[in-house]
Amino acid sequence: MSTDPAAKDSTTAGEGTAAEVFAAFLKLGLTSFGGPIAHLGYFRHEFVVRRAWLTEAAYADLVALCQFLPGPASSQVGFALGLMRAGWLGALAAFAAFTLPSALILLGVAMTAGLAAGPMGGGLFHGLKIVAVAIVAQAVWGMARSLCPDRERASIAVASVAVLAAAPGAFGMVGAILLGAAAGLALGRGTGAAGGGHVAMPVSRAQAGAALGVFAVLLVLLPLVADQARVLAVFDSFYRAGALVFGGGHVVLPLLQAETVGPGWVSPDSFLAGYGAAQAVPGPLFTFAAYLGAVLGPEPNGFMGAVIALFALFLPGFLILIGVLPFWDRFRTLPLAQSAMQGANAAVVGILGAALYSPVFTSAIGDLRDFTLALVCFVLLMAWKAPPWSVVLVAAVGGVALGCI
Repeated sequence: MSTDPAAKDSTTAGEGTAAEVFAAFLKLGLTSFGGPIAHLGYFRHEFVVRRAWLTEAAYADLVALCQFLPGPASSQVGFALGLMRAGWLGALAAFAAFTLPSALILLGVAMTAGLAAGPMGGGLFHGLKIVAVAIVAQAVWGMARSLCPDRERASIAVASVAVLAAAPGAFGMVGAILLGAAAGLALGRGTGAAGGGHVAMPVSRAQAGAALGVFAVLLVLLPLVADQARVLAVFDSFYRAGALVFGGGHVVLPLLQAETVGPGWVSPDSFLAGYGAAQAVPGPLFTFAAYLGAVLGPEPNGFMGAVIALFALFLPGFLILIGVLPFWDRFRTLPLAQSAMQGANAAVVGILGAALYSPVFTSAIGDLRDFTLALVCFVLLMAWKAPPWSVVLVAAVGGVALGCI
């Protein structure tokens, strides 16, 4: 295979092994700090520039697809790269290697959270809540600049906040996204211009149809059987959150908050502390589910709760990805599809902005000292471009200091 990433217009699947894929993604799972956008940069350097698994154009097309779909964009790109390189075993190897390091770390945090006691433990816990304010604010700012560049889409974002004010919770979020998509269709900004290259994937139309069918059946059936057993209720909540996340990354915060804090399964303090801890580990932010599954009030919790929550949150995004791979070349050229997604993405900015206020800010900031520490973290992220893990450490030390005063 050529070492020049621009040498070909398309990329053929099945040229490597699952072991090769696992080793490549394990390195990234241990070192990829900075969130989904940073992950995509790491992937480009490793698989386009260094290993030449696919062309620049093909990679750009794959990224466009995964950003268009609901689910964790960077994990979906990784899954697709593994699928392209070594078939279905390669896809599973990429997912496992990229996800397990951070999932295991967060599981350990959850299992040892009860050991933190006294002023130092309480201060550390509080510092993790405060850093979440800065990190979510940074995410809102960055997403607003890219997804709401004009007054129409900025208005869609504000309207989605109003929808959530009138109907808080998961149903309000779904309504806001649907209204945003409808507004995007009305604006009709999609161009229908296709870009990027083609990536050959070992997915038949029959397999794609089966994946979409499983996705739809689970989305409809799980709420109907959730009251039959607690394990089904937990699976349903995390599956629904994973199915509704447009934009990935930090956008999962309000959805998981509604599904876990809303029914009283996880306390607001534990939720925000875990979210803060999730910023200090490499790999996908969706591994926050491992922490939440472990600290759930009702069973299943602990190790089994972490496994169930993690699997349920990632599953819908992968099913949708598999379902659209054979049809993406045609679908991405439709102006109506582009217009709807522009409106839906603007609504997502509003949803995350609402979460910045409640529960993030209202639960973490109690006085001017807390607000000052949050501002320090925000400036470190925005102006000094400090890596998130280092800002988490600053917040943890600051929280301990505040707790001991």
